[in-house]
Amino acid sequence: MARKVAIIGAGISGLLACKYTLSKGYHPVVFEAQSSIGGVWTETFETTKLQTPKPFYQFSDFPWPASVPEVFPDHHQVLEYVVSYARYFNLLQHIRFNSKVISISYEGPSDEEMQVWALWGGTGEPFSSKGKWNVTVQDTISTVSNEVYEVDFVIICVGRFSGNPNIPEFPAGKGPEVFQGKVMHSMDYASMDCASTKDLIKGKHITVVGLQKSALDIAMECSSVNGVDHPCTVVYRTKHWNVANYQPWGVSIAFIYLNRFSELSIHKPREGFLLSLLATLLSPVRWGLSKFVESYTRWKLGLAKFGMVPDHSFLQELSSCLVSTVPEDFYNRVEKGSIRLKKAASFSFCKEGILIGSENELLKTDMVILATGFRGVEKLKNIFVSPTFQDFIAGSTDKTVPLYRECIHPRIPQLAIIGFSETLTNLHTSEIRCRWLAELLDGTFKLPSIKEMEEDVAEWDKYMKRYSDKYYRRSCIGAIHIWYNDQLCKDMGWNPRRKKGFIAELFEPYGPTDYAHP
Repeated sequence: MARKVAIIGAGISGLLACKYTLSKGYHPVVFEAQSSIGGVWTETFETTKLQTPKPFYQFSDFPWPASVPEVFPDHHQVLEYVVSYARYFNLLQHIRFNSKVISISYEGPSDEEMQVWALWGGTGEPFSSKGKWNVTVQDTISTVSNEVYEVDFVIICVGRFSGNPNIPEFPAGKGPEVFQGKVMHSMDYASMDCASTKDLIKGKHITVVGLQKSALDIAMECSSVNGVDHPCTVVYRTKHWNVANYQPWGVSIAFIYLNRFSELSIHKPREGFLLSLLATLLSPVRWGLSKFVESYTRWKLGLAKFGMVPDHSFLQELSSCLVSTVPEDFYNRVEKGSIRLKKAASFSFCKEGILIGSENELLKTDMVILATGFRGVEKLKNIFVSPTFQDFIAGSTDKTVPLYRECIHPRIPQLAIIGFSETLTNLHTSEIRCRWLAELLDGTFKLPSIKEMEEDVAEWDKYMKRYSDKYYRRSCIGAIHIWYNDQLCKDMGWNPRRKKGFIAELFEPYGPTDYAHP
């Protein structure tokens, strides 16, 4: 009898997990809370475009159609591309829409028995005759009682950029409840249609909290609607290397960072003595590449004029997966006054607006939009019924989420997580992870012992802290994605060297098409 696999979420990762488990003969069922596929691409801002150049954001076996010539397609084009992929590979028939997974619970060996396991699941196998997962699903349209599905394996593909908004905490009497205006999260703003958002912000003084892509896009929309008569204020804590484009001084950033030579200058997990020595010797190259991009960004955007030069390096930005493009004309609008920038270490609310910093400088406003991100770890944790598994996933607050190969928790059997750890090319990374997982399920290779996996996780934790600084909990592997892919290739028995010739292998950018075939 074919094994049953439950996949939670029909975004990019969920669709890929469905395709590759199907290819191995399993029976996947995808539970999607919404009425359509696409994940974050289904609800976003009107002006949102793809942040990754199109050649690096595509399925390895399904190229972009010729009808999309843009290097950075808009969100409508991206969603259409994703839907076309699902239709081409007949994935839609395996998706149950309007089906929200409320919880998952494991029925099998006790916590005490699992604690003494030396191998994942007790045997090192992805399936067990002793254990099953119960997936509780709520119909989001009807009022019928929840259904429980028993499956052999669970793949969580809920992502980290939706669902659980990160709402800052405030002292008593200084939160949104004392503000006479409206407060909302960028998630709620994104769920509205274009006409509704225009009506919402028109004629109002808007304050946007944050300086990442969502904050910049919302500020631009507010500026377009209200102009200088009602300027939009962007309140931020940390300056970021949001770039003008991906062609610093005419050189594609892919040739700067998405190749093996660049990764040689970075200390990698379990790299060995020689590679560690080489990374140390190439530290001037590492510094020079970062300054090369920084110098262009400073010049192109005039960051110094606006006091917006970050204190950290571009490499740290890249290693934290925080790099995004600044909307065209953003700083021109700052100069003309329709967008205002305000740095603040902290803020709180009062009746008339918000109070900035320890000096409580008053910023009068009609509406505050919190572009403060999401609580991805909490979102993962809340899926589990077991307090033990919740603690395993959350891990320690001073460590990254402990996932081997960024997919498997060594102490949670018959389960994988795809799409939580970030890279610069998330679609491409999710695809190779799903291929790796499918091979694991099919018995092509086995995982090492729990102890070995935990030691490996600890090494990756050290890497992330070294290069991502305070953003290490984002579990970003963007600066060494080739090194990471090499580990997956070796596990699957693939040759990790995907180029033809030494020069190409060292200097050519790596992308999805390099991994189209084993």
